[in-house]
Amino acid sequence: MKSPPLRAIQAFEAFGRHGSVTGAATELGVSAGAVSQQIRKVEEALGLLLLERRGRTVTLTSWGRMYHAAVSAGFDRIREAGAQLDRARSEGALTISCLPSLASKWLAPQLFDWQVHNAGATVRLIGSEPEARFGEDQVDFRISYGTKIHEYDHYAELFTDWVVPACSPSLLERLPLRSPADILDRPLLGIEWARDHRSPPTWVDWAGSIGEKYRRTVGEVAFSLSSAAIDAAVNGRGFVLAQLSMAGDDIASGRLVVPFNLPLRLPDPYFLAWDRSALQKPHGGELRAWIISVANRQEAQYSELTNRLRKDV
Repeated sequence: MKSPPLRAIQAFEAFGRHGSVTGAATELGVSAGAVSQQIRKVEEALGLLLLERRGRTVTLTSWGRMYHAAVSAGFDRIREAGAQLDRARSEGALTISCLPSLASKWLAPQLFDWQVHNAGATVRLIGSEPEARFGEDQVDFRISYGTKIHEYDHYAELFTDWVVPACSPSLLERLPLRSPADILDRPLLGIEWARDHRSPPTWVDWAGSIGEKYRRTVGEVAFSLSSAAIDAAVNGRGFVLAQLSMAGDDIASGRLVVPFNLPLRLPDPYFLAWDRSALQKPHGGELRAWIISVANRQEAQYSELTNRLRKDV
């Protein structure tokens, strides 16, 4: 008896686990016809009927169940070997899952400073909207926002952000302002987060805070990512209610200007959550302490930064 091709055995094993040709095809990334063809190769090599059709359902025969139990054990060991390698590869690294805009605009620029003082540590930063599942995902820390904090056992609040109306110097020169209310007549860039997060203050909120009504006179472009809206403002596309944690460098460098110091606070804080096993890794405790210290400095800098923002046009 000749041995079936490994690819054919793989297709048969996937069929047995899923109980359908479609499920096996989806897992393997091939067509249903290709799976059926590979299973026929196994049957031809073994000289046995492994599948039988019962009405509209295809099931394993008694020979098929016996063969599947044997080959499944081998594939289980192969999958476990891959999982062991993944665990070993990530064992010496610390992985942070972070909301995308906060990752690119706040954490990533500062991680280099931490790396200088912790040269032996490897840190992976992942920008991700879905919340991390400690124990299942290869993630040690998660930085997220608002009520998502209740999904974790171990966490610490970081800071509560503020937004300010900001634009590029070129836009302000082209469309000068006489009063804060004039901003509402300029091109506006909105930010609309996913529904499971309470969004930052909108232009409707900001208009109300200065005693004005929001009026959509020239339209508004909305972004799902705060970082994208801030980048659009830097490129002169309009005014944005920029989060200070993300736009601080752009404001300090002059790429963005804040013509009126009229900030609004976000409704919820950002937070850091961690898998308890992460603190047992080299540098894990130090990384947690550093992130919290950076957040504390961020909170302390808000009063200083808002006092420095220019009030003149």
